[in-house]
Amino acid sequence: MLVKEVMTERVEYLPAETSIEDAAKKMASFDCGFLPVAQEDQEKLHGVITDRDIAVRAVARGLDPAATKVEEICSNKVLYCFENDDLSEVAVNMREQQIWRIIVLDNQENKELVGVMTVGDILRKGEKQIAAETAQQIMNAA
Repeated sequence: MLVKEVMTERVEYLPAETSIEDAAKKMASFDCGFLPVAQEDQEKLHGVITDRDIAVRAVARGLDPAATKVEEICSNKVLYCFENDDLSEVAVNMREQQIWRIIVLDNQENKELVGVMTVGDILRKGEKQIAAETAQQIMNAA
């Protein structure tokens, strides 16, 4: 099975200049805990922000959510895969990197964001063994 058969396709960039308060509101409206971040003038990936980034890197440090920009706390090291990659291989990478979700790009030439794949996406597509192994290894490493 290929990543594109499992991934969530409709993913929006969050401009790097967005406040973390607005980022949290957007996460709430999408019912997600993860958004890709881009510079406002381009649609190239700048980083990712998670609900954990907001809690640990901002709120726990006493930063003002209305005044702090996502670019100040987002993770710049972005792990990604390509939509035509083999799901099993990507799941192994997710286990090794201890990540619950991964950015999906179209191909090596364009590197355009086309989706996000989570352990939940893998499970929803019926790949219970891959999802269970991935979740178990990530949880054991924590």
